[in-house]
Amino acid sequence: MKKVLVLSLGGSMIVPEKVNPKWIEQFKETLKRNYKNYKFVVVCGGGFVAREYITILNYEHKSKKQQSLAGIATTRMNAKLMMQLFGKEANSELPLTINHVKFMLHKNKIVFCGALRYAPNQTSDSTAAKLASYLKTDFINITNVSGLYTDNPLRNKRAKLIPKISWRNFEKRALRIKYKPGQHFVLDQNAATLIKKHKIKTCIIGPNLKNLNNLLSNNKFNGTIISDDS
Repeated sequence: MKKVLVLSLGGSMIVPEKVNPKWIEQFKETLKRNYKNYKFVVVCGGGFVAREYITILNYEHKSKKQQSLAGIATTRMNAKLMMQLFGKEANSELPLTINHVKFMLHKNKIVFCGALRYAPNQTSDSTAAKLASYLKTDFINITNVSGLYTDNPLRNKRAKLIPKISWRNFEKRALRIKYKPGQHFVLDQNAATLIKKHKIKTCIIGPNLKNLNNLLSNNKFNGTIISDDS
């Protein structure tokens, strides 16, 4: 029986400021290589495009809910793009509920979705964490940095990668940051609470897809593991 894995794919990986079609093709090939052992649920983030919409709405003093709804729309647009790129291997209809995602897994190798519904102070990371809990599986977050660092590595070159951390300590780090639509932290605050509550083993990796392949092959990878073993 194939194992199901939930992946949260950052919007910055799908549509960065400078589009990189080769990365998407490599992502596709990496998952294809592992279809014999896994089925995948991929929750797409909004990334750069979502943040542009949110910036405009924030400038016009629109509510956080309106900003979040714009972000949700972008995650769904990104999911539809990925569905088209993966073709027959993926779902042909965008799911909007957890039950719909589960149903689609029966007939697809991979199911893409965006954020499933609006909830305050959440991003698509929370959607992925809820799906991992519901499907009783592990959770992999693919983002534009190589894992959790002591500080933002894009701004601080001295920041160090944290290879392992407990659910409790990760939640503490996440909750120190005040939520805002379009935020940059590796997982949103609600997702951090969910993975601790449901004891979901979570791995955070960056854009180097060798790490994803190594992780799926149970080999050593560069990234961060969040579990109770730290």
